[in-house]
Amino acid sequence: MTAELKPGRYAASVETACGIAGLRDLTGADLSAIVDYWLLSPAEHLAYMGVDRPRLGTRDVIHARFLKAIRTGDTAQANIALAVTLDGAMVGYTLLNRYSKDVNYSHWHIIAAGLRARGVSTSLYPPRIKAYFELAPIARLIHQTRTRNVGVNRMLDKFVPVAETKYIEKPDGVAEPGEFHLRYVTGEDVVRILARGEELKAA
Repeated sequence: MTAELKPGRYAASVETACGIAGLRDLTGADLSAIVDYWLLSPAEHLAYMGVDRPRLGTRDVIHARFLKAIRTGDTAQANIALAVTLDGAMVGYTLLNRYSKDVNYSHWHIIAAGLRARGVSTSLYPPRIKAYFELAPIARLIHQTRTRNVGVNRMLDKFVPVAETKYIEKPDGVAEPGEFHLRYVTGEDVVRILARGEELKAA
């Protein structure tokens, strides 16, 4: 189910084994949880993700980064964030970074550690992709995932094949240089991905 696309009104939900998972517009009240995730997560977690600490920045820098991603309704907005919820509580977020019609990157983090690898990301992937193409006039989305991140790549393998694997000196977001898988999603793929989500749900 999707609500009106006005600022503050976007919502989608899906039933999962953990409860009702959803997407909604990010609000100012969500920002402290996101900042705490980045600054208080164990060093091992950030190292595994390959976070570039200088690029991540200070508390104020992180807060400002997500403040400007709160959806305004402007079709030219460069960064758009949605909160991930479970039974109404915020447990993560997704961020769309836009550069051109064909160059747009998706980032996704479950900030509630106990919910990682529980199927929430898989269940929400189809409505997440649908949201990107509904909320912004993009033609292509790029998934850029570190090759060693087995969990994320396993989830994406269910929906989108790897198109290429290469070393990237300046990855999108706050990642350090490294080897990444790249996957491409177009607007024409949305219907297929939604159907795939229904197949996985039935299975």
